[in-house]
Amino acid sequence: MSATAHATKAQVRAQVLAARRALGPAEHQRAGLRMTRLLLDLEDLGTARCVAAYLSFGTEPSTAEFLDRLRSEGIRVLVPVLREDLDLDWAIYVGPHGVARDEPGPPRPTGPLLGVDALAEADVVVVPALAVGADGTRLGRGGGSYDRALARVPTGRPVVTLLYDRELLPAVPTERHDRRVDVVVAPAGVHRFGQAVGSRA
Repeated sequence: MSATAHATKAQVRAQVLAARRALGPAEHQRAGLRMTRLLLDLEDLGTARCVAAYLSFGTEPSTAEFLDRLRSEGIRVLVPVLREDLDLDWAIYVGPHGVARDEPGPPRPTGPLLGVDALAEADVVVVPALAVGADGTRLGRGGGSYDRALARVPTGRPVVTLLYDRELLPAVPTERHDRRVDVVVAPAGVHRFGQAVGSRA
């Protein structure tokens, strides 16, 4: 990574995180409920038998209800575990009782690990992001974990992210290893790259 690209990414991350912290609890909750409904209504989930998602924390849009709804419908849910080398392993989400919360880091599942290649089993992949550019390029927190993981997603499997309004940007700083997403779900609606679409009403 060039020093210029690193600095630019850091600036965008800082701006997005500051804006997220400025949202009040009620606004976080309203946005989270709206995104959960839109996410559950995505046509991509209609035939999914396995979904990879993440355990939200801090100011991230909440995934708690989404994960529990999937599980209640008999869908196999994979959630990530950060490895020491910053790659992502995966475990089955069994409910809130199977999650350890070690502040200030992200929550983690406590069940058996399935290996880094387990992500390839997912029919739909839901990933965190801080911003996404108009071409679908995802800006994460900077560890590169999801860029590595997404390289293992088979072609044609949709990759979705949740963003607050105004985090879908005209462009984000981009490098060769950065991965793109296919769908952004935000409180204002759903954006599928190449066309703006709605949810299944």
